[in-house]
Amino acid sequence: MEKLTNLLQVEHLHGGYKTFRMEDVSFNLAKGDFAGIIGPNGSGKSTLMKLLLGDLKRTQGKMFLDGTELNTMSVGEKARKIAVVTQRIEDTSMSVLEYVLLGRLPYRQMFQFFEKKQDVAKAQRYMELTGISKYSDYPLSSLSGGERQLAAMARALTQEPDLLLLDEPTSQLDISHQVQILDLVRMLNCELGLTVLMIIHDLNLASTYCNHLILLRDGRLVTQGIPADVLQYQIIEEVYNTVVVTRSNPITGRPTVFLVPRDEIEKLARERRTYSDNEPIFKFEDE
Repeated sequence: MEKLTNLLQVEHLHGGYKTFRMEDVSFNLAKGDFAGIIGPNGSGKSTLMKLLLGDLKRTQGKMFLDGTELNTMSVGEKARKIAVVTQRIEDTSMSVLEYVLLGRLPYRQMFQFFEKKQDVAKAQRYMELTGISKYSDYPLSSLSGGERQLAAMARALTQEPDLLLLDEPTSQLDISHQVQILDLVRMLNCELGLTVLMIIHDLNLASTYCNHLILLRDGRLVTQGIPADVLQYQIIEEVYNTVVVTRSNPITGRPTVFLVPRDEIEKLARERRTYSDNEPIFKFEDE
């Protein structure tokens, strides 16, 4: 996809909590990027997301969305431009259609108490797109976890945002629902040009679906770039303190990360295997 211009610019960002702070984080996302925020637990992924949303105050730095400083944007303007899907979806008895229509709230005019026909049409369109239109009249609480995620995605899309923020959207789903959700997001990214920034723990899912990765540790940016540049075994072992092997996926060509159990490492040590500091402990031979 051709990159036209930056949609999101984060410059020397500082902020967070008294006990944990982001320090000097900078990155840019072009329009149409599908980016993943990765890093160990406690590295600052959620803190960064909250700073972007304004839920936490920054102490230094600047953040621009399509050239406009986020601090200067009204709540309504932000809601029209940024949509968020969290990992936990509300347990509510409202119907799926009613829930999806919440995405049109930022567009309501003063004294408008009911949705317009075009609002309902947009909601139905995105319910069709996410495959949940058949549940339109069902209570949201009756849906499975994967179906609720799809409903939340439909609600976010109904906002028609410029930037979609995903907070670990697949963390509680089985592998089939993980693929279903991420295939949908990539389709929206490719066909609608939707810019996506996603927190994700699974490095292989991040490698498969994202074109840009942002690796954090202890509130700081370690590195960023395409998956092949970020998911190198030396970087992963240093940041995660875990021995891994990386190899290109034979279908996509993107890096795949293999974990190495401790007992296998100890077994090799007992066999008095020696390794160069510049070589992985385990290495696949070319087939």
